[in-house]
Amino acid sequence: METDYLIVGAGAVGLAFADTLLAETDAHITIVDRHGKPGGHWNDAYSFVSLHQPSAFYGVNSLPLGHDRIDETGVNQGLYELASGPEVSGYFEKVMNQRLLASGRVQYFPMSNYKGDGRFVSLLSGKETQVHIRKKTVDATYFGTTVPSTHKPQFDVEPGVDFVPLNELPHLWKRSQRMPKHFVIVGAGKTAMDAACWLLASGADPDSISWIMPRDSWLLNRLKTQPGIDFFEETLAGQADMMEACALATDVDDLFDRLEACGVMLRIDPSVRPTIHRYATVSTGEVAQLARIKHVIRKGRVTSISPTSVVLEGGQETFGEGTLFIDCSASAVEDRPAVPVFQGDLIVPQMIRLPQPAFSAALTAYVEANYEDDTTKNGLCGSIPLPRTLELYPRAVLGNMMNQLAWSQDPKLREWIRESRLDGFGKVIAAVDPTDMSKVAILKKFRSFAMPAAANLTKLIPPS
Repeated sequence: METDYLIVGAGAVGLAFADTLLAETDAHITIVDRHGKPGGHWNDAYSFVSLHQPSAFYGVNSLPLGHDRIDETGVNQGLYELASGPEVSGYFEKVMNQRLLASGRVQYFPMSNYKGDGRFVSLLSGKETQVHIRKKTVDATYFGTTVPSTHKPQFDVEPGVDFVPLNELPHLWKRSQRMPKHFVIVGAGKTAMDAACWLLASGADPDSISWIMPRDSWLLNRLKTQPGIDFFEETLAGQADMMEACALATDVDDLFDRLEACGVMLRIDPSVRPTIHRYATVSTGEVAQLARIKHVIRKGRVTSISPTSVVLEGGQETFGEGTLFIDCSASAVEDRPAVPVFQGDLIVPQMIRLPQPAFSAALTAYVEANYEDDTTKNGLCGSIPLPRTLELYPRAVLGNMMNQLAWSQDPKLREWIRESRLDGFGKVIAAVDPTDMSKVAILKKFRSFAMPAAANLTKLIPPS
């Protein structure tokens, strides 16, 4: 068979790329994926998962996700809705069936393993298909997304340990044995936070929960990431405050102190200084819930678990019988080096605006469709790796700024971003009334600190 573009992976990145490429070209597209349904890791996620950023920033450019609604209850009360896992899965099926396949220019092969060189094998029949690719291969799997139900823990679990991925929590009622007396959450990321909030919302006593937290995290305040004009003062003022903090910070610790002081960053325990930031986004309501858990174990990573104890890098913890250990240790995105996005006949979509994978993939597809050479394309799509340490956070912020500057200087690309559903900010800024002095002052503050911020961030980046 033949195709113009072979996209490997039908998750958010692959589908966002395909959607924009379909809109911008007359290309034929073939999508290959191991899962039985579109949506990538959402097929394997726990049932109570939800987005941690507003639905407005996720999905594909051509089709809205959600109903542009403000949540009236729960820990996200007063903020724009967060699509649940089932909503996201249903949305991606709609994208595939009603948008991509309905175009007549897309072929989709689920339950298929890509072998390289245009070859893929059906996991059900074993049949191998060779694809003649007229233009390019798109590797939409570079992020290496994993979830607890599909990964192997990097520690030993002895026989007899009551150890489950958090996917199993809603199914505890089916157990033949007695319900657990104690819950131990293993992991410190957003997945672990979701597990903790679910246990508390479902009636677990905070004193029955222990939380193994190898590292505390700085967390993005969701209030500062809201779309729409109604949140202009919170979101755009937050961006302006962030530029001021980046311009004036004397070192990385001072930068995070300033970001916390202006409400851009949050932490769960004010007495413990976080040592990592992976762009997990929470509301102040979630932080208040998480702070109810008092038994937090900060002794490094787990090395082994027995039925009643855990051995960690910095010591050991003992638990009684009836303890359920909940695996939340999967890394949502693997630490992989930034590589050029455009590599001849290969495209490797990556983050070109952190932390927005869908927007990044859609913009990458637009650039592929509308610009000629790889040098120009890579100049517009500088890949930005997630910061592995706090010291690398300034590099990530500067990467966002440099890409944004490049986009702003290209009228065609600037207009596409302004109209993009996944951007969320360009249209709002363009709609500001010049006589609205409070909004104009916020934009003026942002612009006045942008260049000093870029210069100072360069100084804060550690030498390579």
